[in-house]
Parts: sequence; C-alpha cells; structure tokens
Amino acid sequence: MARIRIGAQLHPQHTTYASFADAVRRAEEIGCDTVWNWDHFFPLYGEPDGPHFEGWTLLSAMATLTTRVEVGCLVTCNSYRNPALLSNMAKTVDHISNGRLILGIGAGWFERDYQEYGYEFGTGPDRLRALKEALPIIKQRWELDPPKPMRRIPILIGGGGEKVTLRLAAEHADIWHGFGPVETFRHKNQVLDEWCAKIGRDPQEIERSVSPRSDDDLNGYVEAGATHIIFGMGEPWDFGPIEKALKWRESLG
Repeated sequence: MARIRIGAQLHPQHTTYASFADAVRRAEEIGCDTVWNWDHFFPLYGEPDGPHFEGWTLLSAMATLTTRVEVGCLVTCNSYRNPALLSNMAKTVDHISNGRLILGIGAGWFERDYQEYGYEFGTGPDRLRALKEALPIIKQRWELDPPKPMRRIPILIGGGGEKVTLRLAAEHADIWHGFGPVETFRHKNQVLDEWCAKIGRDPQEIERSVSPRSDDDLNGYVEAGATHIIFGMGEPWDFGPIEKALKWRESLG
C-alpha cells in the first residue's frame, strides 16, 4: 500500500498573521506532508466580517516559512483571476518554495466573494465552463513563459460533480480532492475511475485526497481509495487530530 500522506488546511480567518505563521511552522514540525489555506475573501464561519487574509499572497509566505512540506490553496477559485495570471502566480510560488507548490483549483462557489469584489457569479455551469477553459491555458503558459517551473506543478482539482468536475479531474488532475462521508467519497472515487477509463487515462496516476469529518474512520477512507488525508482547522489551532492521524499512519507500517 502506498504511504498515506497527511495534510493540514489552516483556515486564514479570525486569526493574526503571526498566529497563522506559527501554525504553518507547527504543521511542518510535527510531520505533515502538505499545508494548505483556502481562497476566499471573507470568513466562511463565525463572525462574517471578522479578519481574513488573501490566499495567494499568504501562500508566498507559507513557502518561505517552510522547507519541506508542499503548499497550496484548497482550493483556488478559478474565476477570481485570469488563468494566464494564475499560471504566473503559481509558477512564482513554485520558485519561491523551491518546487513545493501544488496548484489546487476549483470552479468557485462562495457567492459573497463574487458580489462584494465585483466578479460575475453566474451559474454553476458557467463557472465550470470557465474552469474547463482555464486549465489548458494555465498548463500552456507554464510551457511558454520563462523561467519554467521548478518541476511539473501538480494540479489538484476539488469537487464532486460527476458530469463535469470529475471528468476535468480525469483529464487534468494529479490529485483529486473529495469531501463527505466515506460512502460518498467511495462513490465519487469510482466515478472518477470510470471517467479515466473513458478517456484512456490510468486512474493510478491520480492521487486521491479527502477532508475527513472529525468523527469519521480514517481506515474507511483508505479502504475507499484515499491516499492523502487533509485536516481542516481554524484558530485556536488544535493539532490533536493530526497528531493522532500521524500515529495512526505509523501503525499501518
């Protein structure tokens, strides 16, 4: 069995930069493989007008605060940025991190971000079409614009839409990120495998990551196909579940 990777998604809301930076360092120190933030402009829970930091500028800091872990947004909202610009941003953070960036990306969903920052929210299909159009542009710019990325930047696609999102994951993703209970994750994982078969891609090429609920069985996720488990948390930072998961991983041998 492939080694299970453990990640921490640190919610960049209701916190200070100093506290967030300490949490990033802590995640690397205890043995996480990946550290993530998210790409929003306002808190997703708690006081809706509380403190919040922008994801990609924060990623640059995360790259310099760490030396080993991979870093990324879980996930970038595609329609907040021109895809050619996003490719350059990603490549820049890739260089800052010495080749440790993962480009996490999705179609976007948080309507308040769009409304208050002047982006067109549109419909779900609109945002998915924009993601479909953006992914080839991002990959093309990495080939064209000097300097080249430090490595072939992995793309993580988040979401469970079976008709479009999982097809895009089959076409473009190095990592697919899912949510929900074990049985939901198992089903979506199977749908992704089916899309891979339809387009002729080896499903083993796509790492499967998941954000578990705190009371979910990690063994169940692994049996359902997960190879990368990412724990989300906000301030006050409680690394207890991650430390427990790291010990659980050791017990797998």
